[in-house]
Amino acid sequence: MFKNLIFTAVFICSTAVFADETFAVEALTIKDQRQSLLDTYQQALSHDATLASALSANQSAQELIEQGKALYLPNVNFSAGVNATQADVRYLNSGPSPFGFAGNTNYEGYNYGINATQPIFRKQNLVQIDQAKTQVSQADKQLALSQQQLIVRTTQAYFDVLIAQDKIDLINAQKAAILIQFEQAKANFDVGTSTITDVNESQARYDLIVAQQIAATNEYQVARYTIQAITGELPKLLAVVKADIKAHNLDQNMDQWLDVATHNNLNIQIQQDTVKFAEQEIDRAEAAHLPTLDAVASYNDTYSNGSSYGFGSDLKNGTIGLQLQIPLYQGGATTSRVRQAVLNKQKTLNDVEFARRQAELETQRAYLNLNSSIAQIKAYEQALISSQSQVDSTKLGYEVGVRTSVDVLNAQQQFFSAKRDLLQSRYNYLVNIIRLKAASGIVAEVDLVDINQQLIVK
Repeated sequence: MFKNLIFTAVFICSTAVFADETFAVEALTIKDQRQSLLDTYQQALSHDATLASALSANQSAQELIEQGKALYLPNVNFSAGVNATQADVRYLNSGPSPFGFAGNTNYEGYNYGINATQPIFRKQNLVQIDQAKTQVSQADKQLALSQQQLIVRTTQAYFDVLIAQDKIDLINAQKAAILIQFEQAKANFDVGTSTITDVNESQARYDLIVAQQIAATNEYQVARYTIQAITGELPKLLAVVKADIKAHNLDQNMDQWLDVATHNNLNIQIQQDTVKFAEQEIDRAEAAHLPTLDAVASYNDTYSNGSSYGFGSDLKNGTIGLQLQIPLYQGGATTSRVRQAVLNKQKTLNDVEFARRQAELETQRAYLNLNSSIAQIKAYEQALISSQSQVDSTKLGYEVGVRTSVDVLNAQQQFFSAKRDLLQSRYNYLVNIIRLKAASGIVAEVDLVDINQQLIVK
């Protein structure tokens, strides 16, 4: 039920069109294809260094399976050697050697052999095979977690660029409005219907908005470079969200989302695999008390054309049999390793509990943030309507002389702030959808597809 959750969002359609050419950003014509959220994610899949690192680690972990299997396959070794010997044999306190072997002797020889061992019963090896499977399972979950984190990072970076574009757009609109008010205040001052205070106030507001414009442009550039760090290239003009999207309250309550997180959060599952590995480590340590049984076989060929006693040899030897080893006492090391493994298991249990609490906290935070963004959207929509009415009434009052230029500037400031906050709340709404699903462990590319369908790509 929860894997197919689909959210819709309400959003104001905004296009990055900037009046001031000094701070203008790259723009495309209407006919050009805009870069969508899904396009950005596809680029990230191919270029993100963090995901590439996780993929390499996962591929490396797959080799643990083969290494585990090798523990119960035959172990075959070949050895060979050649030698040359010079010997000087002397017999002390005796007459001539009755064997005639005294004096200098030179001879050569060689040897080679093959030794094979086939484990029949080694409990440690069986446990290590199971541990390799656990490690691979953990590596698979780590890779899946990296992919989920990439979805969150890409979504956040994408909408950070959009809100930065909107801020510049709003600042330019506000700058134009202030400039009109400044010209009007200056004209009124020239004809004597207003004071120099109105002119100075408009000038001060204009100077302030220029400073804000610089900061907003810097924020926009930083946001674009953040996407570049993920995708490997600077983004083009990004697709904006359709204007007719509506936000809906969540059908599932917090307890239901917490239940989903408990069963699907990958951090919890990774720590659970760590507990499983620790339990297997206890079995492996205890297996050191058990006997081992191997089948052994060997063939050796040793040749020498002489010796210290004058005669050579040519020996060929083949053996086959069973080898049993029973550990009796190893200084208490085995018992100590068992105790260590038991304590490590307790640590992993504590780590699981920490991961569970952290997952619950992240899910609760994401759930509350999503609900808050839904409520904020409704509040800011109403605030925008009220601010627009205030601007209209204040301008009318200024025209009839009951309002000052400062009142008009304040009303305009409030209007643009409300519009900015509304845009921010709607972007947060979309991002929080992804964050809630990520905290619950069920976020996937299909969620980006759902959001991408609400974007204007042309």
